[in-house]
Amino acid sequence: MAHLSSYNVFIVLLVAVGAYTYGFAFSVFVTSIGLDGFYDFFDLDPSSAYTASIIGAVNGLFAFGCAFGSILQGWVGDWLGRKKTIFWGSVVTAICAGITAGSQNIAMMIVFRLLEGIGLGALICQVPLYISEVAPAHKRGMLSGLTACGFAFGYLFCAWVAYACSFAENLTLQWRLPLALASLAPFILAGVVWFVPESPRYLSWSGKNDEALAVLQKIHRNPHDPNDNRVALAEFLQISQQVAYDKQHAAGYLDMLWRVPSWRRRSLIVLFLFFASQSSGILGIANYSVLIYENLGMSGHMPLLMYGIYIICGTIPNICSIFVVDRLGRRTMLLWGFPTAGLCMLATALLQMKYNSTTNHAGNAAALFFIFFYQWFYGFFIDPTQFAYAAEIFPTIIRAKGIGLAFFSYFVGAVTYTEASSTAFREIGWRMYMVWFACSMATPIVIYFFVPETKGRTLEEVAELFGDRVVLHMTADGTDIVEKDKDKTDEALGMEVSAVHAETDRKTQVV
Repeated sequence: MAHLSSYNVFIVLLVAVGAYTYGFAFSVFVTSIGLDGFYDFFDLDPSSAYTASIIGAVNGLFAFGCAFGSILQGWVGDWLGRKKTIFWGSVVTAICAGITAGSQNIAMMIVFRLLEGIGLGALICQVPLYISEVAPAHKRGMLSGLTACGFAFGYLFCAWVAYACSFAENLTLQWRLPLALASLAPFILAGVVWFVPESPRYLSWSGKNDEALAVLQKIHRNPHDPNDNRVALAEFLQISQQVAYDKQHAAGYLDMLWRVPSWRRRSLIVLFLFFASQSSGILGIANYSVLIYENLGMSGHMPLLMYGIYIICGTIPNICSIFVVDRLGRRTMLLWGFPTAGLCMLATALLQMKYNSTTNHAGNAAALFFIFFYQWFYGFFIDPTQFAYAAEIFPTIIRAKGIGLAFFSYFVGAVTYTEASSTAFREIGWRMYMVWFACSMATPIVIYFFVPETKGRTLEEVAELFGDRVVLHMTADGTDIVEKDKDKTDEALGMEVSAVHAETDRKTQVV
């Protein structure tokens, strides 16, 4: 099988900076609304309905921008390629984040936060997309899961930066510095992405097969394996033949959602899955964590401190998850994740119903405990798994658009819950947790009947799970093509397989 080389890990980690970029940029406004300087500068009353609507608008339009960017990159990613799309997404994000930090009024912040979201939406889609296209099949879940880990580290760093800034005597510096730092990671990524090779699957789709083979040989290079060249050539042959076959179909959003049944099934799965993950409550809680802690009786620096601890509790299971997702499988992780997260929401709702806005420290601590426990289950079972799954179920010719649909649904869910949650926490309180509980308990039913397992399969062989033809299959050890010894109905295909195997034998003898 394909070797997970240190170079492979290196380029994946560079691209994963894009996930960190999103994590920091998303959470930076979460922390801003916990700082007095923010309200003082914009002359807002933290307890007013008007302020709640303003916060909801900033969060909601940012998520709308991300949703638009995720759909836009479906075309841009196929036009410019994975690497250039990462570059331009980083540039837009860096510029708009810097201007957001310098906002002189709420309108300016809303506009540039929206534009920042567009850049981030395009950027973040490319992270699991690129990683899935360069990762060996047996480690694809682990490497794609770095998307969620990048999110978590972005949240984590932002939380503690904001906590440190809360001690600043300059009230404007308190909230502007974290916002300004949101431009640092995308600026760095725009520079380092040029050290990353273009995706071999995109190169093959673009007709650059020689470059695709060279990239595969470099990515999976294993000088200690005499079959090293054979593995790269077998993988190249499977990719190139599958892409050539799939290119017979039109590859637009309308084809995915309407004209091709197997593509429609994939699209509906990711649309449902990513909206369901938001319906479990993750961003609704994260966006308003500071307000939640204040409602539980905390004040001063404590809400920001607890937010930082909350993010630590979410980062640890994210890291643990990537080491088991390829073993347990995506389907199993999701089937366990949603109901366990839902039960935590139920416990939180019941405890907040009884103890919210009271001085009962034990009751409020128990409610807080289940919010943290929810974060653990979500981070371990759901978060890394959803990104790995969405990036691996689409064929190469529609993968950018497929992951775009997934993140579009993710951000529509974010708009749905971040826009509403600010008011909901004030108006219906604990009952909002019951909504998330109900959604989380219903989701596994759909997963059980409609979401197939994908672990261990190459990206090309995943197509079989949805009824599509797989042109060539890899042998179990990944060093050969199964069909080379079978009768060919396609003579041209048979001649190409023989030619590639002859080249494989020649290069193996040289080695």
